[in-house]
Amino acid sequence: MDFHYSKQHLTAGEARLQRRLEILPGAVSWISLVTLVLLSIFFPFTAAIFIVAFYLCWLLRLLYMTIFLVLSYMRLDIEQKTDWRARICGMDALRAYIENCGQKKFGRHGRRWFSHFVHRRELKKLSASGQLPPASKDILHLVIFPVIKEGADIIGPALEAIARQNFPTRQIMVIFALEERAKGPVKQDVSAVTQKYASHFKDCFTVLHPSGIPGESRVKGANVTCAAKAAAERLRQDHVPFEHVIVSCFDADTVVDQNYFACLTYHFMVTPDRQRASFQPIPVFHNNIWHVPGFARVIETGSSFCQLVEATNPEKLVTFSSHSMSFQALVEVGYWPVDMISDDSAIFWKCYIHYGGRYRVVPMYTTLSMDVACAETWWRTVKSVYKQKRRWAWGVENFPLVVRGFLKSKEIPLYEKIRHGFKLFEGHLSWATWAFILSIIGWLPVIFARKEFAASVVYYNIPDIASTIFNLAFLCLAICIILSMALLPKANVRFSRLKKAGLALEWLLVPVSMVFLSALPALDAQTRLMMGQYLEFWVTDKRRTPPAR
Repeated sequence: MDFHYSKQHLTAGEARLQRRLEILPGAVSWISLVTLVLLSIFFPFTAAIFIVAFYLCWLLRLLYMTIFLVLSYMRLDIEQKTDWRARICGMDALRAYIENCGQKKFGRHGRRWFSHFVHRRELKKLSASGQLPPASKDILHLVIFPVIKEGADIIGPALEAIARQNFPTRQIMVIFALEERAKGPVKQDVSAVTQKYASHFKDCFTVLHPSGIPGESRVKGANVTCAAKAAAERLRQDHVPFEHVIVSCFDADTVVDQNYFACLTYHFMVTPDRQRASFQPIPVFHNNIWHVPGFARVIETGSSFCQLVEATNPEKLVTFSSHSMSFQALVEVGYWPVDMISDDSAIFWKCYIHYGGRYRVVPMYTTLSMDVACAETWWRTVKSVYKQKRRWAWGVENFPLVVRGFLKSKEIPLYEKIRHGFKLFEGHLSWATWAFILSIIGWLPVIFARKEFAASVVYYNIPDIASTIFNLAFLCLAICIILSMALLPKANVRFSRLKKAGLALEWLLVPVSMVFLSALPALDAQTRLMMGQYLEFWVTDKRRTPPAR
C-alpha cells in the first residue's frame, strides 16, 4: 500500500487527524488517573469498587504473564543447547533431511524431544508451502552498528562476539554507521576496530552519515538508513540478490551469543514467507550487569522478562531494540524512518502497513546482550535510566501513524486493525497508569473514606482483598526473582554468592522503580506528545565500570 510512514508532508486533513491522534494516548492516561483520584476523594465507595476490580484484572494478567514467562524461559533454556549449524546443513537437502528427522529417537531426553518436535513441525510447514529456502552458503548477513559516542571499549567486544560465531564469518558483512558529528576519538576508535577485524568478515567498513540532510531528524533511523543504502550499492556491484541477505540492526553495545547467526539463518530458512518477516531474539542486559545500581538491574531484567512473555505470542509480537529482517523487505518499504526516534518498532509497523498486514515477527529463542544504562555517578545513572525509558516510551509516536495507515488500508482485515490498534494503545495506557494505581491511587479511598463508607463492608474488606491479591503477586515476584538469578551470566563472574543473593533482595525495589523509572517516563513521553513537545533522540550513557556514589 502506498502510505508515507511519516508525520511530514501531510495534507491539511491528515495533519489534523495526526494531531488529534497524538493527543489521545496522553489525554486518556491523564483522564484515567485524575478521575480515579477525584473519585477517591469525593466518592470513595465508587472508587473502591473500581480499584478492587482493577486489582483483580491486574492479578489475572500478572498470573498469565508469569505462567508464560516460565514457559518461555524453559523454551529458551532448551534451545540454547540446539545445534543450529547441523539443522542448517540438513535443510540444504530438505526432503532427505525430513525423512531422517522422522527416524530419530530420544528415549527419556524430553527436552531434546520437545525441541525436535517443534523442529519437525516447522519443516513440515516449510515443505507444504513450497517456498524452499536458498542454500545456506548463499545467505549473507549484513550487520549495521550505529555509532555516535561509543568508543572501542563498547564496539570492540560487539565485533569480537561476531568474529567468534559458530557460523562462517565470511558470510557476514559489518558496517559501522558513523555520525559525521561524532568526536575525533570516536572516529579513531571505529577506524582501529574496523582494521583489526576486517579480515574476519566478507567485508567490514564505515559509512559516514552527513548532518543536516533535509527531511531527516537527528535519529538513529536516519544513520542506519544511510548505511543500508551504501550497502545496497555494494551488494548490487557484487551481484548479491537482496532476497538472500538478512540485515541485523544492532545497538553499538550489542554482544551476540556465539550461535546467534546460526540460529538466525535457521529461522530465515525455515520460515516460508521469509521475505516478509522480522526476527526477534531475546535481549538481556548482561554486559555490565554487576557494575550498575540495583534499581537499574531490576528495571532491565524486567524488560527482558517482557520480551520473553511477548515471544510466546508471535501474532502480536513487534520488533524491539536489536533485531533482524529480510534486506529485500527493508529496501522495498524504503528503509527505516528517518524522522522517528522509535525506529525499531516503527520498521515493523511500516512493513505491516506496506504489505497489507502480510508481515510478521518470528521469535528466536536465543539471546543477545546489551548494556544497562550507567553513568559516572549514581544520580546520573538514575537520570540516564529515566531518559532511556522515556525514549522507549516515545514509541507511542507510532500510534497516530499506525491508525492513519489502518484507516487508509483496504487490504488489512478489520479484525486485525482493531486487534493491533487496541494492543498498541492499551499497552501504552497500561505502561503510564498501572504502577500509579497500584502503588499510590489504590490506597486513596481508604485514606479519604467518609463515615458512611468507613462503616461499610467494603471498607473493612478492602485491606483483606488487597492483602490476598498482593500475597499472590508476591508469589509471582518470587518466581521472577528465581528466573532473574537463572538468567544471570554464569561464566567469569568475579563476585560471591552473597553478592548474587543481594540481587534477589533488590527486587523489593520494584514498586518504587516501576513508578519513577517506568510509569513516570511513559506518562512524560505521552504528555510531551500530547502537548506537541517532540523529543529528540538521546543516546544512552554506557559504562562498564561502577558509578561513583
